[in-house]
Amino acid sequence: MDLHGWNQRYLTGETNDGPTPLLAKAAGLLPPGKALDLACGTGHNALWLAQNGWTVTAVDGAPAAIEILRRKAVGQKLSIHACIADLERGEYSLEPAAWDLVAMCYYLQRNLLEPAKTAVAPHGMLLAIVHITEPGEGPTSTRMEPGELKTYFQDWDIQHYFEGKPADTAHRRSVAEIVARPRA
Repeated sequence: MDLHGWNQRYLTGETNDGPTPLLAKAAGLLPPGKALDLACGTGHNALWLAQNGWTVTAVDGAPAAIEILRRKAVGQKLSIHACIADLERGEYSLEPAAWDLVAMCYYLQRNLLEPAKTAVAPHGMLLAIVHITEPGEGPTSTRMEPGELKTYFQDWDIQHYFEGKPADTAHRRSVAEIVARPRA
């Protein structure tokens, strides 16, 4: 779905509540610090992180999603730096070693993985969840092949890796999940 399609989807009121289960579990392994939520949608992960003491920056290209996130943050008296930026066009620059947690949940942009890794602080963590192809399907711009996500993290300490049906009930397609830390 293109950016216009996502914006329209958010304008119709489609939102998620509660954090992605893997994000809540992984974030619980770290003391609250600085978190970057890339392709944040309406911010269910960003809101949860802020509620749990994290300093959060959330980025998405859909203005409607960011507006929903900002409204929710104000309503909950949370401070979240919410940015409208098209990640595919490089409209958001990832500062090196600046984030204790970088999350990319249910978003695939292969050329963003290396910059996202570079943005993780030495003691930090990157979490990525991407949809993967089903048997008989080839990889696409929105789906990786099984095993592909792990290849991007060969030089990292992988804390969690899973492929299969997601624990997140908002998603039905098979996923690859990774939680990884930079090697010291």
